[in-house]
Amino acid sequence: MAENVNSNAEEKKSLNFIEQRVEKDLAEGKNGGRLQTRFPPEPNGYLHIGHAKAIALDFGIAERFGGVCNLRMDDTNPQKEDTEYVEAIERDIKWLGFHWGKVCYASDYFQDLWDFAEWCIMQGRAYVDEQTSEEIAAQKGTPTEAGTNSPYRDRPAEESLRLFREMNSGNVEPGKMILRAKIDMASPNMHFRDPIMYRVLNMEHWRTGKKWNAYPMYDFTHGQSDYLEGVTHSICTLEFVPHHELYDLFVTWIKEWRGDKGDIEDNRPRQFEFNKLNLNYTLMSKRNLLILTKEGIVNGWDDPRMPTICGIRRRGYSPQAILNFIDKIGYTTFDALNDIKLMEAACREDLNTRATRVSAVVNPVRLIIDNYPEGKVEEMQAINNPELRDTEGNTIMEGNTHTIRFSRELYIERDDFMEDGGKKFLRLGPGKEVRLKNAYIIACSDEQDEQGNYKCIEKDSQGNITCIHATYDAESRSGLPGADRKIKGKTLHWVSCQHSIPCEVRNYECLWTCENPRDAIKQYEKETGVRGIDAMRPFLNPESLTVNRNAVIEEFAATMPALSYLQFQRIGYFNVDTDSTPEHLVFNKTVGLKDTNIYKK
Repeated sequence: MAENVNSNAEEKKSLNFIEQRVEKDLAEGKNGGRLQTRFPPEPNGYLHIGHAKAIALDFGIAERFGGVCNLRMDDTNPQKEDTEYVEAIERDIKWLGFHWGKVCYASDYFQDLWDFAEWCIMQGRAYVDEQTSEEIAAQKGTPTEAGTNSPYRDRPAEESLRLFREMNSGNVEPGKMILRAKIDMASPNMHFRDPIMYRVLNMEHWRTGKKWNAYPMYDFTHGQSDYLEGVTHSICTLEFVPHHELYDLFVTWIKEWRGDKGDIEDNRPRQFEFNKLNLNYTLMSKRNLLILTKEGIVNGWDDPRMPTICGIRRRGYSPQAILNFIDKIGYTTFDALNDIKLMEAACREDLNTRATRVSAVVNPVRLIIDNYPEGKVEEMQAINNPELRDTEGNTIMEGNTHTIRFSRELYIERDDFMEDGGKKFLRLGPGKEVRLKNAYIIACSDEQDEQGNYKCIEKDSQGNITCIHATYDAESRSGLPGADRKIKGKTLHWVSCQHSIPCEVRNYECLWTCENPRDAIKQYEKETGVRGIDAMRPFLNPESLTVNRNAVIEEFAATMPALSYLQFQRIGYFNVDTDSTPEHLVFNKTVGLKDTNIYKK
């Protein structure tokens, strides 16, 4: 019995606060014991990492409690929306591993919303206002002072109805008329002060064509769509807390319009709010991300420096890494700025168990093993992933290796050789020996010529090292008895010159130089009056992308398809970029093997 109690307590503890509310509602039989959530993005841009947190919650709750989650496009702003974004949204959700019950659109409910709005007018709950936006704003009041009524607030319902229909005729100029809910201009909740329900756009909709010229506002669409769709739990971010009362009011009105039976408190969509995912050194705003793409600051929405899901995917993150990060930071009711290093750590931890290990030399220098037979080529077996283990914890070897070729002339990292490294330098140098991974122990002679130059080093006229000479211990090949010989030097990675492939390596740092670019840009706009991309430029990192075209990699890597997860041994985690071709291999650096302070203040 005690074990069951502890198990139940542990399960309860693992639920976040929204899941606990959902569990309680289901236990109490709310909404007939049904569970239905929805993820409602506006198709006006690509999803970013902040959306991934909402996706994980909306879809995750439905999965955990046996419900369903719909994907609903909030397509009420046709001037900003496009089918490209709809397809991208669907693709990103699938990549994260989630599946929706059905795809819906706010535009599916346009006729219902229109009919409901006409009912509100005839009920005396809405009116057409012909004031300018400046006049309306001046009458709004402040949080501590009541607003003043519009001179059109008490116009006859029949007149408002006629004007409302005229708003959709195509003959009314945008901004000349709006439909407002008649609620309470003295309400302490500013959203209750006769909010706008409809505005005129005179714009063709990409789904409904020319049927509508007047379109509903978000506040008049969101809750009603939830109700009509059968949503039981509407999960939003914290900026919707002030809208909560209005959401509930419109839902109560639409139930009355439909004449639905039953207690509204037992049969309504329930709105809950959680904190957004905010990252330092990151700007997450579809409007600003669009500016970056249009101005050519980044190479499209999927640029690996972008916080978009497609950009993070192209950078080399796995879906599980993102979900693990979201799970670690959790859900609360207060906003915070999360450290991007936490996301990188989650990525590093995940890729350690899934990335294929390959040998790549990003800054190569030639190494010749003088006593190795010319023309000889040996095949060494390299483990793809030493973290791949069976149920007993043993490293899986079958199917977990690939062949790497060894020859007399190799490339090693230039940083792995130092002419005067001293005793603490444990890599290669005159008088030092190291092991080449999966191969042999090699050593460099410390013999000098008459001028005091080390004979193991070749240099060009500028004094740069162009070639290193070494000898190998033929009895020390990995797997042979001689491989047990202990040495002080490190184990170095390498590639055969004859069997390596040139490649391009793209190294990324943060796009921004300030910890909170959103606030920094806002402050700069306030101080200078500058807007748009010119307000962003002072905070952009000019070194956010550096390209290395001198790298070489082992042949095995050329067989990897785009977006494959790799670990360049001793360097970091990378993936195959979508630009990569067999003739021109391109790799993106995802994250280093260790946490480094790469962000600039």
